[in-house]
Order: sequence, then C-alpha cells, then structure tokens
Amino acid sequence: MNILILGGGGREHSLAWAVKQNPKCDRLIVAPGNAGIAAIADCADINILDGGAVAVFAEENAIDFVIVGPEAPLASGVADRLRAAGLLVLGPSQAAAELEASKSFTKAICDAAGAPTAAYARFTDADAARAHIREQGAPIVVKADGLAAGKGVTVAMTEAEALAAIDHMFDASNDMAGTTVVIEEYMDGEEASFFVLCDGKTLLPIGTAQDHKRAFDGDTGPNTGGMGAYSPAPVMSDAVTQKALDEIVAPTMDEMSKRGIPFQGVLFCGLMIKEGQPRLVEYNVRFGDPECQCLMMRLGGQILDLMQACAEERLDEIQVNWADDHALTIVMATKGYPGSYEKGSVINGLDSQPEDSFHMVFHAGTTEKDGQITATGGRVLNVTARGATLAEAHEKAYAMAQGIDWDEGFYRSDIGWRAL
Repeated sequence: MNILILGGGGREHSLAWAVKQNPKCDRLIVAPGNAGIAAIADCADINILDGGAVAVFAEENAIDFVIVGPEAPLASGVADRLRAAGLLVLGPSQAAAELEASKSFTKAICDAAGAPTAAYARFTDADAARAHIREQGAPIVVKADGLAAGKGVTVAMTEAEALAAIDHMFDASNDMAGTTVVIEEYMDGEEASFFVLCDGKTLLPIGTAQDHKRAFDGDTGPNTGGMGAYSPAPVMSDAVTQKALDEIVAPTMDEMSKRGIPFQGVLFCGLMIKEGQPRLVEYNVRFGDPECQCLMMRLGGQILDLMQACAEERLDEIQVNWADDHALTIVMATKGYPGSYEKGSVINGLDSQPEDSFHMVFHAGTTEKDGQITATGGRVLNVTARGATLAEAHEKAYAMAQGIDWDEGFYRSDIGWRAL
C-alpha cells in the first residue's frame, strides 16, 4: 500500500514509525512532516487544510490510504473531500468532527444520549457569562467553544481567574475573539484518556493513557498541549473501561448515527474518574498528542491493520493484540513554552540515542538546517520508551532525555508520578 499521513508533529512521527513496521506499507509519505519523519518517510509540502490539493496529490502519487493526524483538517472537511475523490480515509466527516470542533455540540449530544458529563451553560455575551460565574462561584471551568489547539480551556480555582478567562476570550485583539464560551461545573477525580476506533457501527477500544497538562513538576504552571504521557492508565480498570464504553461512548455513537452523522475514525475520550465512575471531560476526533506516542510504541505495526479495518468498516473482524507492557513519553519543549519562545536553537546528542521497538525520540517541532536539527516549535521532541513495567519505561526514557544536549530546552522530571 502507498500511504499518506497528514500532519507534522510528534503524533504523526509516531504513527509513521508504527505504520512503517507493517509489511503492507510499500511507500509512506507524510505531509508536511518534520526533520525526524524525513528519516523514515518521504515528506511533502502541501496545504493539508486544502482537501482539493490533498486529493490531487494523492491521485498523482497513487495513494491507497490517507490517515489524517490533526484536528484542523478534519474540522475543515478534508476527509469528506478525499472520500468524494474515492480515497480510503481514516478520519471523521466534517459534520462528525464537530464532536471536537464545538464543545456545545458535544454537550447537546451528551444530553440527548444521557452520557454522564459536567453540567454546563453556553454564552455568546461576555456580561451574561460573567454573571453566571459570579452566581456559580469557583472552582469552575471556562472553555472556548471551538478549536483552540489545546489552549482554550481554563480550570479556574478562583472567581477572579474565571472572570479573567472570559475577558481574554472576548478580547477583540485575541484570535478567539467573538467566540462562544461554554462554562462547566468543575469535576474532581483522576483524568484519563481512552481511545476507541469507530467505523460507524462497531467500537474497538485501542488503549488508555494519562497525560500531564501542566508545564512544570508537581502539576504546576500553565496548561500546555501535554508535557508527557504514559500508557496504560492504572485508573482505567476493566470495570471503568467497560462503564465508559457502555455509558458514554456507545450512546454517543448511537446518537450520532441517529442524526445521520455516523462517526468513523479515532475517538479520544477525555474522562474524569471518581470512585469508579467515569464522566466525559471532552471528545477529540483523532489521537491525542503525546498519548499517541505511547500507544504507537505499544501497538507497533498492527496499528495499520486496525486503522485500515476501521476505514473499510470491518472492525467487527479484527482484534487488538496487546503485550503486557508499559510506555512513557517525555516532552522536551523550548524554554518559554507555552508562552513566547525563541526558534532555531540547535539540538545535539540525537544521533547517540537508541532507535528500536523499546526506544524512540519522536520529533514534534524540528527542522534540519545545514545538517543540524533545530527547534522550530514549542513542544519539540517526544522521548519515548517501553518496558515490562512503568518504572522500567520511566528509567529508559529519562536516561535518553539526559543524553540529549539542548540548553534551550526543558522537560518535567516527574512524568508518570501518579502511577509510580
């Protein structure tokens, strides 16, 4: 098969790495890719938000299967355009991608399906939103309704923090200006990520993970897109996993089908678990980043078979073969992230890192310049390792991170602390 993966981050590097291990994969192209991906696949400079351009490129390169990595192309309808061109695609339609692109759409689906989630209210007026916060008090959660690259959520522990979030979201100079805001009840408990492949009819769970959103050790500092993750998540026992499937995922998928928008692709369920009861925090319509890196390290080449079966609507014929193992990934980020940061610093020591089914450095925000790997993003590297125990995976990953020479980078020293 000739396979095209859309995206250029750590998630896509790990997907490419796993897909490449499957003997079915003949040629692999990643658009736009990055410096790490370029070592294992062809990279193509195309606009992945332009479905027409992607369809033309796929035809010219005899592509058999397109895997859409990030949320933005899905929300832009790229999967629809590719399917209309007769291509096999992993990723939901634009209408089904509303599960991630609109928080209020998800809440309406959960209401109709009876799926347990936080109580909420929706506002398009800043004054009304502020009045609601004063009435409810803190802690409280403020979310931009649309896509915000992981930066549109404020978990406010004080009323002042919540009101500041409203000011920020309705500020005319802000790229979220004019947004709709969803204000939610604060849920406490333990968070976990649960991944399910859905082909419109059949559900296939493909793993659990926990990530660390805060920038610094001890879960302090600002929220980020994720500073590290590990899989599996101990809090996702068999009983909790089954409850999440029966009470949250299956009713949601049934409701989507009832509305004539069946979901096909990867459903990422962000859950809050308290006393064995899962509640939905949010849905994403693609693999999480950096959770994907842990899942790919554990699943290896079989992920291509699973994704192909999902795209061909035959998940009922396939199963996941799990090893009794653990994986952990550490995100190395540029100093200053998630605020402003300098681009272009040189990273040394990558050549000396092992690359095998137990150790990989997945690139997220890198480029190659004059033979050197340079940092071009906030989150730059995902140092990932697998072991028989989480402690072993932790030890391997941190040994690798310590061998990377990058003065302008930083990383948390406590990834996996909850489970360890």
